[in-house]
Amino acid sequence: MIHTMKRLLILCCALLAMTTSAMAGELNLSVAASLKEVINELSASYTAKHPGTVFLKNFGPSGTLAGQIENGGPADLFIAANTEWMDYLNSKKLVDAGSIKTFTWNSLVFAGTTSKKMSSMNDLKKLDKIAIGSPKSVPAGEYAMEAMTKAGVAAKLADKFIMAKDVRECLMYAELGEVDGGFMYKTDALQAKKAKLLFSVPQELYPRVLYPMALTLKAAQNSEARSFLAYLQGEEAKSVLAKYGFLLK
Repeated sequence: MIHTMKRLLILCCALLAMTTSAMAGELNLSVAASLKEVINELSASYTAKHPGTVFLKNFGPSGTLAGQIENGGPADLFIAANTEWMDYLNSKKLVDAGSIKTFTWNSLVFAGTTSKKMSSMNDLKKLDKIAIGSPKSVPAGEYAMEAMTKAGVAAKLADKFIMAKDVRECLMYAELGEVDGGFMYKTDALQAKKAKLLFSVPQELYPRVLYPMALTLKAAQNSEARSFLAYLQGEEAKSVLAKYGFLLK
């Protein structure tokens, strides 16, 4: 009987060790929606070299992701589409300040299927429906609203806005023709099948689109998380970013 109990105890310890080992290799990523293809490719490449690492990925608007992390949602690495939400989590001591790095940059464009001639912000007045990410949680929407305000057209367009939950939904609305066009990042417009890039939003109208990344405070001591963060700063990551149209400086 005692011998059987010892065997069961050894078996339980072995199973516990295996479970702990599997969990140790799990990394939870909370990433801005516009980086979906980049992170999917890079995480797959990383796993090929580190088979013990399993990625659990959560893509969405930066503000929503930051709120989830603040409320205790599982996250080891956060990549936002602006500095605002990273600064917010840093102020709450929820990310490791020493790990904050710039991942990449992007630019804002207007794309759609409208046949009307579009070459500037003033031409937006010709349209009936314009997709924009909700400015309260979607950085692309915040950038777009600031650009329209500085261009002096925001008030005239307010009744034309179709609010989207993230930048990818803006692209979807534009692709389906549910709107005349939408504000999105250049990298999203490059992936469009039907929507065409109609014009680039002048850089002087909005802050530069910067993607900061950082480990959460609880992940700062995780060697696997630190290793992946370092990988995202390497040459392979830069190559994949460039392939999808992201800017490296």
